[in-house]
Amino acid sequence: MYKIVRKKELNSAVTLMEVEAPEIAKACKPGQFVILRVDSTGERFPLTIADSDPEKGTVTVIFQVVGRSTRKLNALEEGDAILDFAGPLGRPSKLDGLKRVCLVVGGVGSAAGYPLAKELRRLGTKVDTVAGFRTKELVILEDEYKKVSDLYLLTDDGSAGKKGIVTDRLKKLLENNAYDLVIAVGPLVMMRAVAEMCKEFNQKAVVSMNPIMIDGTGMCGGCRVTVNGEIKFACVDGPEFDAAGVDFDEALQRAKMYRKEEREEDCKLL
Repeated sequence: MYKIVRKKELNSAVTLMEVEAPEIAKACKPGQFVILRVDSTGERFPLTIADSDPEKGTVTVIFQVVGRSTRKLNALEEGDAILDFAGPLGRPSKLDGLKRVCLVVGGVGSAAGYPLAKELRRLGTKVDTVAGFRTKELVILEDEYKKVSDLYLLTDDGSAGKKGIVTDRLKKLLENNAYDLVIAVGPLVMMRAVAEMCKEFNQKAVVSMNPIMIDGTGMCGGCRVTVNGEIKFACVDGPEFDAAGVDFDEALQRAKMYRKEEREEDCKLL
């Protein structure tokens, strides 16, 4: 059992939880994730590690309450425990040797991008972060990003930062700067747009894929993605892949496969 030591509502749909998991806290690196199960009747689902504290022995996850499993998780309070909390899983991000990076994050994907920005800053890398949200009420981690990067905040309605979408700002940055790497984390549609723009500028980019995932060891095959014509598994080969090589049309189609079942489960009581 893994005790919840801190719970904080970041906005009406997103929650932060700090969980006692000392072995994971000592071993995890930016870009990795955990797979958890709230209780014995719950499903397994992945969450990116948003932060960790090896001295305290804690791991922080940030999640959006979108379905039955995340509602079950969100119903837990400080002092309660999560049944299963396995990790670290996935390959760590390759950040060494980078002098300048542009990090593009959207919505709750900013939770997965934050440890990358934090580690890059520790390594002495110059980081520009482009963060996009629908509206001011949904903005998270703004202060945290400002501490470790130069933040360009955008909202669809202009209620916070500049009005626009992430590719608006990314285009201006690519026109005036040379980056060693662009890293995109967020909705598939956003990452596809970033990948297409980086192709136009001949800019190297990676995207962090978060497909359907069950076991996290490459056994179930649920998290498969096609990259440069080859089948890859996000849980063991990723989650980061060459942006130019990802088959986003396939990934978007696979993401819709269980919409009916997800809606049915979401209608059930906890």
